[in-house]
Amino acid sequence: MERSAALKYLKEHLNKPQHTIMIGPRQIGKTTLVKQLAEQLNQANELVYFLTFEDPAILDAVNHHAENIFNYTLLPADVPADKRLYIIIDEVQYAKDPSNFLKFLYDKYAPKLKIIATGSSAFYIDKSFKDSLAGRKKVFEFFPLAFDEFLHFKGEDNLIAEWEEMIKRPSYQGLQRNRINSLFDEYLVYGGYPAVVLADTEQEKQDMLKEVVNSYMKKDALEAGIKEELKFFQLARLLADQTGNLVNNNELGNTLQMASATIENYIYLMQKTFIVQLLSPFYGNVRKELTKMPKIYFNDSGLRNALLNNFSKLNDRADKGALLENYVYCRLRQLHDRDNLHFWRTADGNEIDFIVEQQLNKGLAYEVRYNDVQFKPSKYKKFTEAYPDFNLECVCKIKAGNNSIEGIRL
Repeated sequence: MERSAALKYLKEHLNKPQHTIMIGPRQIGKTTLVKQLAEQLNQANELVYFLTFEDPAILDAVNHHAENIFNYTLLPADVPADKRLYIIIDEVQYAKDPSNFLKFLYDKYAPKLKIIATGSSAFYIDKSFKDSLAGRKKVFEFFPLAFDEFLHFKGEDNLIAEWEEMIKRPSYQGLQRNRINSLFDEYLVYGGYPAVVLADTEQEKQDMLKEVVNSYMKKDALEAGIKEELKFFQLARLLADQTGNLVNNNELGNTLQMASATIENYIYLMQKTFIVQLLSPFYGNVRKELTKMPKIYFNDSGLRNALLNNFSKLNDRADKGALLENYVYCRLRQLHDRDNLHFWRTADGNEIDFIVEQQLNKGLAYEVRYNDVQFKPSKYKKFTEAYPDFNLECVCKIKAGNNSIEGIRL
């Protein structure tokens, strides 16, 4: 979810009785966002308290009993009849049993009490999160910065309108085209973690991304109960090197000398800790010919490159096509319902990178090529004949010999 819309959606959900739960990778600004929300509630003279479960005193108290949270806030009984008590809890997953903690408060005090909480891996993975909080929460997912947000964080707001114009009109010749291209290349290499975007030097960016891998990913792995930490990181690096490719659990298991079931579990944990996303195949008229294996993408290209320890300039990279494809996946996820995103691939190797299903057997299809000269429409005849109601386009970085992002019309 984009930051520009996030605060609006969170505020719209404030009048609902259900808990508002924000989840996403560490270090992407969830705490900053809820602090902004708390400030706006304060300005509206609402009764709002901001607490963090990283405070050991608060955490110890609520672990003894959920109602000890009111040791740090107004008591619900003391809330005026025309008011509501808002408690914003940062890092709620650190509670001993966060699901039961939230369930107890909801069942006893909603709608007089409204909880807005941020959480990450261990909390979201917990099966009781879904079971005990059914009907009691709405989950908002947050990801690293999209490219327009990246431009905003870089202080380049004046470029956003021109970038949007470039998307709408491939022939648009804006004055800032080269600057936008340079920033887009930086975005593909270093990604969208806010602190990384704001770092002054490439070395600082690299150090921060390595810290995300070595510290925050490790923390997520420990909280998720990973027993073979080294294997977990080896798998993450293998997947980084296979961005945009099919995920074959048996092959990965053979490479790492691990059971395929363990590989599947580790990839599931990587999804829930917001490292990777799996893209499922599209099934239409030729079901028997289609692969069943998903493809793998990373939620942040900078994190992906840190796993590979490769921060080379985009034009010097052998994997620049994979980075562009990863960007297109993240952009499509931003524009469309994730459940409607797929890829198409037959057993004999015919493939379309991305399918956006808008209606039954109708929608959009995108093939990603770094240079549009690599796009040969005749290669996709089998798909276009099977699915004539899908509009097929090529998404490219270099179009007609011009080093530009004019081909990226997304």
